[in-house]
Amino acid sequence: MERDFFNDIVVVKRSGQRVSFNPIKVAISVKKGFDSVYEEYDEKNVNKVKEKVLDYIEKEYKDRKTIGVEDVQDAIEEVLQKMKYTEVYESFKGYRERRAASREAFVVKQQHKFVKAIESLGLKSATEENAKRENANVDGDGPMGTMLHFGSTVSKEFAKAYLIDSKYARAHDEGAIHIHDLDFWAMGTTTCMQIDLNKLFKTGFSTGHGYLRTPNSIASYSALAAIAIQANQNEQHGGQSIPAFDYYMAPGVLKTFKKEYKQTLFNLIEFEGFKEFVNFDKVEEIIDKLESIEFDMSLFDEFTNKSEKLKEIFEYGYKLAINKTDRSTYQAMEAFIHNLNTMHSRAGAQVPFSSVNFGTDTSPEGRMVIKNYLLATDAGLGHGETPIFPISIFKVKEGVNYNKEDPSYDLFRLACRVSAKRLFPNFSFLDSSFNKPYLVKGDFNTEVCYMGCRTRVIGNVCGPEVTPGRGNLSFTSINLPRIGLKHGIALGERTKADMKGFYEELDEMMDLVKGQLLQRFECQCSKSINNFKFLLGSHVWLNSEKLDSHSKLRTVLKHGTLSIGFIGLAETLKALIGEHHGESEKAQKLGLEIIKHMREKCDEYSKEYNLNFTLLATPAEGLSGRFVGIDRSIYGKIKGITDREYYTNSFHVPVYYKTTVKHKIEVEGKYHKYTNAGHISYIELDGDTVNNVDAFESVVRIMHDNDIGYGAINHPVDRDPVCGYVGVIKDVCPRCGRHEGEGVEMEKVNCYDCCGR
Repeated sequence: MERDFFNDIVVVKRSGQRVSFNPIKVAISVKKGFDSVYEEYDEKNVNKVKEKVLDYIEKEYKDRKTIGVEDVQDAIEEVLQKMKYTEVYESFKGYRERRAASREAFVVKQQHKFVKAIESLGLKSATEENAKRENANVDGDGPMGTMLHFGSTVSKEFAKAYLIDSKYARAHDEGAIHIHDLDFWAMGTTTCMQIDLNKLFKTGFSTGHGYLRTPNSIASYSALAAIAIQANQNEQHGGQSIPAFDYYMAPGVLKTFKKEYKQTLFNLIEFEGFKEFVNFDKVEEIIDKLESIEFDMSLFDEFTNKSEKLKEIFEYGYKLAINKTDRSTYQAMEAFIHNLNTMHSRAGAQVPFSSVNFGTDTSPEGRMVIKNYLLATDAGLGHGETPIFPISIFKVKEGVNYNKEDPSYDLFRLACRVSAKRLFPNFSFLDSSFNKPYLVKGDFNTEVCYMGCRTRVIGNVCGPEVTPGRGNLSFTSINLPRIGLKHGIALGERTKADMKGFYEELDEMMDLVKGQLLQRFECQCSKSINNFKFLLGSHVWLNSEKLDSHSKLRTVLKHGTLSIGFIGLAETLKALIGEHHGESEKAQKLGLEIIKHMREKCDEYSKEYNLNFTLLATPAEGLSGRFVGIDRSIYGKIKGITDREYYTNSFHVPVYYKTTVKHKIEVEGKYHKYTNAGHISYIELDGDTVNNVDAFESVVRIMHDNDIGYGAINHPVDRDPVCGYVGVIKDVCPRCGRHEGEGVEMEKVNCYDCCGR
């Protein structure tokens, strides 16, 4: 409910700053009090307290135009006491007293020393600050090394207090926007990266603690790929993606085959007594020049024409070498998957958030990589668990793997079979209306890739529109449902949505976020190549080989993206007109109009600033709960909007809304083309999909036909409570052999734990 009384009220802060009275801040303060006491509570109680506080202030200060911030907090205490929220009152009062004592003790001189200490850690290099060199195996200039020195919480507060414009910090704290990875602001890190492994493999690379040579086998190719992901994760706050894993690994397969064929032929020729009839140096020379593992055996006619037995040796040797190479490729893919589920980054804080894109390399070597990667995913981890990382993304392309007559349709079918069991791979669609235009025939660098749960980087107003060597710089999300609540019919203040007011506030919020992204971009550009020894020093980022220690990072960072995100389109539509886009064509039309409007604003920013502003369908799994919690405290529990623990992910049709697979994809598919920073559509299937690959494939085809860019199919995955196996369990656990409801001998479980049998 609007309260005209507060429109003209000014609050005087402790610093003397005068600001307009904001009822939202009252709700947030009350909510923090409840949060400090209860793990769970009915947030309508927060709303009741907030309304009583506003009543109290309106009554007590009716003749005043200014009030102090302490007056507002006194009002909160008074109401909490009167409403018998004793524990919340005592917690709130105690916090105020501690803060007052802290402010009194924290005199200007001490405050200055504290700020200077943080400044030394966050804003100076190791050559200037001894504290950053205290640990020899932690790079004091690296963002993660710096992070360890003062911690995420301190970093976030420091950024809000001293680095970020106060209007951006206020909007974040009030839940109007969410600045993602705010604790990394001071380090100037970028979000994520699409790593060009070919570039790293060509000459080898350094991780900062040692130099790694050019790989010469599929095993070393996969090992270095994992190391590259780990090294780059230590210099970014987001995820790492491999755009064309099959193309990057294929040369490793060829190198392995050449070694195997040489050794196998040498052994067979020597064993059969033909050594004096074969110039093995010449054989090696021919093998070294091979460009594929499939070739015309007539290359060896000068030897095989000498005897039928020699011809058999060369052919049999080829079969043995192919089999050994295939096995080595499987082991390399298995090791890669195991590594990325166990190796740590960020000083041991977590496994790298990794993704791999593959599926379009139709060379024999590329196909061998794809096949064995999928088979290794199918086999699972050591105890048969479904691997979480890397997030696997199979690139679907007509003429390559989509149609039954395509050369790699069999691998698309295998991908469907594996995903039906393991949840991965997900599927990206290169033929979609917004991905296809970037494709340059014969250049896999122009194939769109996706990172993790949705991020996409391809368009570029500053240079080449390629995938490798680029990533997202930062993203900030807008609380779309709150704007809908203010201007829609949900609060009962109007019978028709005020769309003019809605778009005016949305534009104001987008301008605010644009300004915040630019400010963060300037912070990132203020760093040097020395802060990112792998990302920039090993030339992972596009054009970073042109940098020196004095270069401005703007010249290369401009190739990244600055993204404006949103969540809760469904709740926004419910707030505006009473229906979400899954329920009616009217709501769908309005939803598309809103998201198209946001995309057009991003395009305007790109043209104005010559930077890549993009629109992101924010994942928001945690953020959606933060936003709705604050909004419920402000507006109370509103059916279909704030009555759940989350706002719906981006433009998704709500999971609680009963609909068909086809309808959900048809509705969501129309939003993918507008969200050029990233998107995904999920489909939830019931039951075991392993034995119904046809049905699974049909869902992927529906996605393809509805202009989806990136899609995933979720289905139940079981966990055996005794042995811990994770996967599809029918009548008998495939790991321990246990039937449902029965026990299993501990010796059997322990044996499996120690030796895998």
